[in-house]
Amino acid sequence: MITMVETVLVTGGTGTLGKLVTPLLLQAGVSVRVLSRTARESVDGIDYVAGDLQTGAGIEAAVQGVDTVLHLAGELKGDGEKAQILVDAIKAAGVFPHLIYISVVGAERVPVHSFIDRQTMGYMASKRDAEVVVENSGLPWTTLRATQFHDLLFGMVTAMGKLPVVPAFDFRFQPIETAEVAARLVELALGEPAGLVDEIGGPTVYTMKELLRSYLDATGRRRPILTVKAPGKASRAYAAGANLTPDHAVGQRTWEEFLTAKLAEA
Repeated sequence: MITMVETVLVTGGTGTLGKLVTPLLLQAGVSVRVLSRTARESVDGIDYVAGDLQTGAGIEAAVQGVDTVLHLAGELKGDGEKAQILVDAIKAAGVFPHLIYISVVGAERVPVHSFIDRQTMGYMASKRDAEVVVENSGLPWTTLRATQFHDLLFGMVTAMGKLPVVPAFDFRFQPIETAEVAARLVELALGEPAGLVDEIGGPTVYTMKELLRSYLDATGRRRPILTVKAPGKASRAYAAGANLTPDHAVGQRTWEEFLTAKLAEA
């Protein structure tokens, strides 16, 4: 069922995912606000509003009059705290929007308890913390978990491919096209709150070594790849496939297609 959504506030609207979400919302006839740390003029039909998820400054004003908050802002740590600041500001503003959160597959399955776990997989715990905040917010909510974006993994292989000897953890990934995740999020933003929806993953599972080798071969770089085991319980869960969702391999664009197109842009 499609609801009459008029205004959506997007956090993280200038990031890799947000830049793909906002034009789709505009195409759907929705008024779009993007939360920005500094005030900016409206560009291409998008209204930029000042607000800081670290301090809460400006958030109450930013959420006034919105039907939906699409929370895409995220970092390597502290997502739970930022989600709580957002929820507290929404409640203080006296509004009741549909809150949508983008999380990661395996957030609830990767144990992050020890110091080593936090150093290697703290990102997963941070996403799970934010999920819990959204679930317990008292607001109508939807959470979508996705596997790793092509863009994220491209950044990883690009950085690691510069090393003389390339380390490859015993991890597997199921990369998905960022634009496909953006399209699903917009679909959810235009619909009814649905709680935790079916997660989405890319069409194929690869080892980290396979991703690195494909990049090195495509760029003509000759580098030895050394497979290593990452320490800690969280890494072992990751290596066992806690970050994968083979039963929800709904993505269409493959890593090979993405890589070919990405390198052609350079």
